[in-house]
Amino acid sequence: MAIEVYINFNKNCREAVEFYEKVFETDQPKIMTFGDIPSDPAFPLSEEDKKLIMHTFLTIEGSKIMFSDVPSGMPFVQGNNISLTVGFNNIDKLKSVFNRLKEDGTVTMELQETFWSKCYGYLIDKFGIGWQLVINE
Repeated sequence: MAIEVYINFNKNCREAVEFYEKVFETDQPKIMTFGDIPSDPAFPLSEEDKKLIMHTFLTIEGSKIMFSDVPSGMPFVQGNNISLTVGFNNIDKLKSVFNRLKEDGTVTMELQETFWSKCYGYLIDKFGIGWQLVINE
């Protein structure tokens, strides 16, 4: 299981990714916008938010760095906008790690099936570190 970095931006992710792509001379990334994902009545998006990046990544010197914008209505705190992502092949291991990390922490998104993974969860541990745990597809 590899640990990867996930960086959130305050509506300027596209600019940042294009900058890093040039700086590190990487391949052009594939970009998924919030408008590309299935709509959810519980999470309505403005036309402006639909243009924001929901997910992309660059491979920089062998490391996968993932990027996303934070849409309107979700908190963005510069300095706390980086989380670690761990991909698992075993759902029982993922659940075990998630349950241990959430002790005295804050669960932002309970473990659940999403359109991108059979099991995904997000939490902030007791030390303030953001963890995204996901089943690799």
